[in-house]
Amino acid sequence: MIGHGEALSGTELPFVRRSWITQLVQESGVVRTMELAETLHVSVETIRRDLAALEREGVLERVHGGAASVGQRLSEEPSFLDRSKLGESAKSRIGLAAAGMIPDGSTVFLDVGTTSLQVARALPQGFRGIVATNSLPVATELASRPQVELLVSGGQLRAGDMAMAGQHAQRLFEELRADVAFLGSGGVHAVSGLTDFHLDEVVVRRVMMRNSAQSWALADSSKFSVIAPYHVADWAGLSGLVTDEEPPAAIRSAVVQAKARIVIAER
Repeated sequence: MIGHGEALSGTELPFVRRSWITQLVQESGVVRTMELAETLHVSVETIRRDLAALEREGVLERVHGGAASVGQRLSEEPSFLDRSKLGESAKSRIGLAAAGMIPDGSTVFLDVGTTSLQVARALPQGFRGIVATNSLPVATELASRPQVELLVSGGQLRAGDMAMAGQHAQRLFEELRADVAFLGSGGVHAVSGLTDFHLDEVVVRRVMMRNSAQSWALADSSKFSVIAPYHVADWAGLSGLVTDEEPPAAIRSAVVQAKARIVIAER
């Protein structure tokens, strides 16, 4: 791999340029059209044709100003039980890290999902505050906490996760203003941002984000570079990501460029 600004031989040949671009996008996750044109000493139009050809081959996906590595696209979410067992230790650590970000006396939105449940479990027994949730497992976890004012949304129930969505769920979060929201995730990707599998729950999640001073995505490392069917938010719309491992360079770069933060749970 050559450094930025170094000359390449044979760049007049499309297969040479495209091979180099393929290697670069695999290593860095994101490439910029202008930088490629300068480095390869060809026109922007030539690079755009190269990116279009590589996109047709499934090597990358074009985005505004360049291209990104292709994320793993999933159309169906594993069951709640399977997800509860998968990465349980990582999710527990994420839960502890997120709970540590909640000052006593806060109003908190806790979304659906196995990692949100770990946040509820990690809240100190003496925590005083308001917790609003559309997750029955989260509500059950916090129901016996006498100093927690627990608000449960109601709405259409999705079996398995025991998650609630629809207009009734939206209404609760529209009427509240939270200090912080912790959001479940189907996948997190450098370009696609936060995505999920259930469109009606995406709508509820966006209401949470709109009515919260901070909004954090919860995602263990198995969600890195995964793209679920429905877009929730770009990184610029989030306060940051709470996770268990250092994310790929492309995700870190996208988060930092959006002026959001990454919190990595301690081992």
